[in-house]
Amino acid sequence: MKKLFLCGRSEAGKTSLTQALKGEPVVYHKTQYVNHWDITIDTPGEYVENKNISMQALCCFSYESDVIGLLCGADEPFNLFPPGIINACNRPMIGIITKIDSPGAKVSMVRQWLKEAGCERIFPVSSITGEGIEELKEYLSDEK
Repeated sequence: MKKLFLCGRSEAGKTSLTQALKGEPVVYHKTQYVNHWDITIDTPGEYVENKNISMQALCCFSYESDVIGLLCGADEPFNLFPPGIINACNRPMIGIITKIDSPGAKVSMVRQWLKEAGCERIFPVSSITGEGIEELKEYLSDEK
């Protein structure tokens, strides 16, 4: 499986998505430092939320991955990713819309944010219901 670097704001669902991709029970855990798992690099949300380190962290960890995944929760009130952010990295960039099962989900708005950031594909997923997880796993599969 391709190694996926996950970046997104705090509580966007990066760790929950890692658990769902691995087939583990989804249990909330606040990520305090960068976790290198077998299939993902899970970063603290503060890396994206702090403009002084966000671009440096994005570029640095992208070199250790095969694919960059920008995560946005479907219930997020604003976007942290600038248009064209893909130009800062030399890896394919995908968008992952988490929490699509949330009552306040605005999937089409978040999809537009990720398109503007430069994501080549966008995957709406729910780590709780499992919706969209298989499609993401298929994309990450090395068997292509």
